[in-house]
Amino acid sequence: MTKIEMAIERIKSAYEIAERFGKTLIVAYSGGKDSDVLLDLAIKSGLKFRAEHNHTTVDAPQTVYHIREVFARLEAWGIPTKINMPEISMWELIIKNGMPPTRLVRYCCRYLKERRFDNQHIMTGIRWDESQKRKKRGLHETLTNNKNDIIIYFDENDDVQKLMNVCQLKNRIATNPIIDWTDSEVLEYIAENRIKMNPLYEMGYKRVGCIGCPMAGAGVFREFRDFPQYKQMYIKAFDKMVAARRKKGLETNELWKDGEGVFNWWIDPKYDVNQLTLKLEYMEN
Repeated sequence: MTKIEMAIERIKSAYEIAERFGKTLIVAYSGGKDSDVLLDLAIKSGLKFRAEHNHTTVDAPQTVYHIREVFARLEAWGIPTKINMPEISMWELIIKNGMPPTRLVRYCCRYLKERRFDNQHIMTGIRWDESQKRKKRGLHETLTNNKNDIIIYFDENDDVQKLMNVCQLKNRIATNPIIDWTDSEVLEYIAENRIKMNPLYEMGYKRVGCIGCPMAGAGVFREFRDFPQYKQMYIKAFDKMVAARRKKGLETNELWKDGEGVFNWWIDPKYDVNQLTLKLEYMEN
């Protein structure tokens, strides 16, 4: 069985589990190359599904337009789509939490990316080849707020019946059909199937995500050069954040004189050290 055939079988397995317990099968679409491959495989499976995207308010314009184009095409084919708008923007989250999002405290993911899928069965384009952290992810997973309740199945030989049993709980279930695909296999599939990718890849970007994501490392410097309007929006939010901290009488980092000071601290290559001593009282209030 080829990897393409195996991925489609995994999608069929996800559909069977979702149907058995009355859950909707959803392709969680990010606008990146992996989710484009997953979407194409889901279409080839011939099964019913819905494609959804969680808008983060800090997506690059190219990503926003790519998603709209893809979803318009899906709707024309009779495949339902939905773009979930957040209840709170990144800029409001920064003020609310009293600190920028960091590698250690990524509060933004919970509000902007990991939402709207309660009691549903989602499929993602997560792959082990992308990072060491993702190698801990499985083929099938239950996703709960309590990490101790998460159940991970790493291959088709695991007991899927157990997964079906936990589906009766009001938890999100995730299947990652291309979990074991390599980068080269993804790109080869895209080329062979003539899949139109996000224009950011043509610009030389290796990842498609939130502008200014702390996990992007040195990549944020190019992002802010290419999208200077986002830099200004972050600085404006940081200005309001500093004012909110002062109003609450909270300790303020000595480098946080204003929004620009916070921004420079935030993107400093040494900020991983700085953030370890960051006071989080504001988040606790």
